[in-house]
Amino acid sequence: MSIHESLVSLQVKDLQSLEQYLEAVRFAAGSCIFNAGEEGDCCYFIDEGTVRVELPHPELDSDGVLGFLEKGAVMGELALLDSQPRSASAYAHSDVECRKLSTEVLETLTREDPRVGLALVSALGQGAAMKLRSANKLLSSMIVSGNDSEVDELIDQALEAQKVIADWPEDKIDALLTAIAQGFAEKAQEHAELAVRVTRMGNVHDKTAKNNLAALGVLESLLGRPASGIVARDQDRLVHDFAAPVGIVFGMIPITNPVATAVFKALICIKSRNALILSFHRTARDVAEEVGPLVQQILRSEGAPEHLVQWVRHRSSRKKTELFMQHDKVSLILATGGASMVKAAYSSGTPALGVGPANAPALICSDADADQAAASVVLSKSFDNGLICGAEHNLVVVASIRDAFVNSLQEQGAAVLDAEETARFTEKAVLADGSSFRRRLIGKDPSYVAEFTSIQRDYPIRLIVVPTKGVHSENIYAREKMIPVLSLFTVEDEQQGMEISAQLLQLEGIGHTAIIHSKNDAWVQQYSRLMPASRILVNSPGSHGVVGLTSGLIPSLTLGCGTFGNNSTTDNVTYTNLLNIKRVAYLREPKVAP
Repeated sequence: MSIHESLVSLQVKDLQSLEQYLEAVRFAAGSCIFNAGEEGDCCYFIDEGTVRVELPHPELDSDGVLGFLEKGAVMGELALLDSQPRSASAYAHSDVECRKLSTEVLETLTREDPRVGLALVSALGQGAAMKLRSANKLLSSMIVSGNDSEVDELIDQALEAQKVIADWPEDKIDALLTAIAQGFAEKAQEHAELAVRVTRMGNVHDKTAKNNLAALGVLESLLGRPASGIVARDQDRLVHDFAAPVGIVFGMIPITNPVATAVFKALICIKSRNALILSFHRTARDVAEEVGPLVQQILRSEGAPEHLVQWVRHRSSRKKTELFMQHDKVSLILATGGASMVKAAYSSGTPALGVGPANAPALICSDADADQAAASVVLSKSFDNGLICGAEHNLVVVASIRDAFVNSLQEQGAAVLDAEETARFTEKAVLADGSSFRRRLIGKDPSYVAEFTSIQRDYPIRLIVVPTKGVHSENIYAREKMIPVLSLFTVEDEQQGMEISAQLLQLEGIGHTAIIHSKNDAWVQQYSRLMPASRILVNSPGSHGVVGLTSGLIPSLTLGCGTFGNNSTTDNVTYTNLLNIKRVAYLREPKVAP
């Protein structure tokens, strides 16, 4: 039995005596076994499955994973031995079967059979010491720079693959892109189911739509566009733009959109004749093992080198990610994820295109169509259970239209909370220190969030709207919310609404997106001038508008935030951002005599 593997220093007869004191328990995949900071009143011996150990991190896409424990391992013994709070959280990465040993049972065992109890404590101590040595080794590897065979192998293979397609004509590249996009479109729902199952976030219906957009929608924006050789001619100035690939692109993949972002980055990299190495969030490794082989299978079938798109296959670490980002043969980093990860990309010394967090305000002006605005908001913020960064996060509503707008929200399935409900919702949904929403609610279905927080309506709840005041960091409702929840600020007029909207962006999400619902072009122009945002959507749902579905923006799953958000571009990133443009300038007569 696996408990024998965990306690190898105990005698067989001791193990047989110990069995009667252990409680068999099971944890479903995705469930929390214990949280950091909790009292350590037990430990577990893993019989089957995988447990993910991680530190709490306020940024969803920043990797706080410390490691994974498999069959035969012990977890939680440190807190059991030293009676200190848990130092990390443990989650069932798959379905887990284990044995539980509580403090009370250990005390009983020590009284009833002191020899076995002492041997058990000694064995647990030895196991804890081994973990400490492993932690020291890991820390050493993070401090002391060195080589990694997987890093070097992937980069060498990418270099050779990129050379093969560097001179491919546009029609051959477009045929390859079409095959990849169609291949993924055929599996859009299957991959959506996989992503939801692995990440425990979002819903299959909306992820299917997102996967189709990332494949077919992005494909449409690429076909027929020139991406090599002469791509533009200015006959007046006698200057030609000549495109060249950047080389190897290292692409970070967020846990919120693992399939769609991977396909999108593959398409724009191949269009620009670049090789791509993908780095998935460690909790989405199973998604990588489905997406990566499919891309390579299609590449082979189309006569392209399979190593044109690769992925980090072994469970990555922050050190390995840094080795990729700092490698002198990586030309560009496409960083999609949390602010700290994007900052690391920009600090790596390698050119990077990054994005940042969003906290989009949606100003509902007095002349807005209340029904249309409410329908847009509910459609957008409920999409994929609130995981879309470019969705509305804060409603800023002019007082004169508030009642009509709230009525329209409720008709669309939103639950607009009263004061008593807001207090109850906050108590149940927000951590005690007010720092973030409970992890178990992130990306969950609105019905689940409503049930968990005891919010009830006589209609299916599609969205929860929380009235609030005060734009400051201590007000969690004034910040980004990756759940189907929106704040509602009431303002006297459009001018105050614009001020509040700008303050919300300055608090969090600066440079990303702002939304306005109005028929008054003067207000739209003023709002556009005042908002520190790269995308200003007018009368459009946020989630669908930012990616070009309900707007004329370029279809993209990497949205730049410009210098507002410490990014290098305000673009909806596409293949043109992955090209070096040479300017070929011909001799002409000077307009000003030298």
